[in-house]
Amino acid sequence: MAERDIAAGYRATSTAAPGTARLDALTARLESSLRGKAEVVRLSLACLLSRGHLLIEDVPGVGKTTLANALARAVDCSFHRLQFTADMLPADVTGVSVFNAHSHEFEFKPGPVFTNFLLADEINRATPKTQSALLEAMNEVQVSVDGRTYPLGRPFLVLATQNPLEHHGTYPLPESQLDRFLMRLRIGYPDAANEREILRRGPGDPNAHAAAILTGQDVIEMQEQAEQVRVDEAIVDYILAIVERTRTHESLTLGVSPRGAQALYRAAQAMALLDGRGYATPDDVKRLAVPVFAHRVALSTRVAAAQRTASAAERIIEEILTLIEVPL
Repeated sequence: MAERDIAAGYRATSTAAPGTARLDALTARLESSLRGKAEVVRLSLACLLSRGHLLIEDVPGVGKTTLANALARAVDCSFHRLQFTADMLPADVTGVSVFNAHSHEFEFKPGPVFTNFLLADEINRATPKTQSALLEAMNEVQVSVDGRTYPLGRPFLVLATQNPLEHHGTYPLPESQLDRFLMRLRIGYPDAANEREILRRGPGDPNAHAAAILTGQDVIEMQEQAEQVRVDEAIVDYILAIVERTRTHESLTLGVSPRGAQALYRAAQAMALLDGRGYATPDDVKRLAVPVFAHRVALSTRVAAAQRTASAAERIIEEILTLIEVPL
C-alpha cells in the first residue's frame, strides 16, 4: 500500500504522542540557541530519543559546542564537558583507582564520563587509545576499570564534536568508534539573515540561564514512547534493502552493519514521535538515511582518493536512496 495508506492504517489507533508540547518547547529553545539550523536541531533530538550518540563534524566556530551545551542545559541532568587533546589518557575519561593510605585500599575516582550528557569536544584530537575509552560506555552504558564494572546514569548521551580530518593535529576515528554514533551531522554556515541576527545578539547563548524544560525521567519516558512507535513490515523491508545495497555498491568497501540498520529503525521511530505520530513512514527513513549511514560506510580507494570522504559518502547514500523502490 502507498505511504498515505500506511499512515491511514495507523491513524485510527494512533494519537499524538504524550509530551509533544514539551518536545515542541525543547525544539524552540534549541532553535533560538542555534539560529537557522532547524533540521540539525530536529535530528539532534531524534538522536536523543533513540538512545543514540551524536557526532557533529564541521569547521570551528559554526556552533557545534553551542548546540551540545544548549541541549544539555535544556534537560535537568548532570553535564560534563571534556576537551580532548593529544596528551589525554584513557583514565582522564573513565576515572582512576587511587590508593587510600587510611583505609589501605584502592578507591575508584569516577571520571567525566559518569554523567548524563558528556560533551566530548574535538574528540579526534585525542589518540585512538583515548578515543577507545568511550567504546564500552557508549555501547553498554557502563565502564570497566581494574576488573570492576560501574554502571552509568540514564539517560546517557555522548555529544562529540570533531574538526575535519584535513585540519592539523587530528586523528581519524576508527570504524568501531564511528559505528557507536547513531548520527553524524554537519552544521554548516548560517544564511545571511541568521548570521546578521547572530552578530546583533552578541556573544553567548541567550538561553544560558533559562530553566530546564525536561527532567531526566521525562527523557527516559519519551525514549520508551519512541520504542512503541509502530513500524510497518514494508518499511522494515525498505530499510533492509538500503542496507543491502550499501554492502554491494561498487564505490564502497564496507557497508552498513546490523547495528547501523537498527540505528535507522530507532531513529525513524524517534522522528515519528517528534512529529506527533505513532507510526513511522518511508519519508522518515529517507530523511534519516544520510546522517545515520554516511559515517558507517568506507569508500573504495579510487573514490576516497578523488573526493572528500564525508561528502562523497553522503552522495553515495543519496544515490542509493534513488535506486531503492519506496514501499507501495
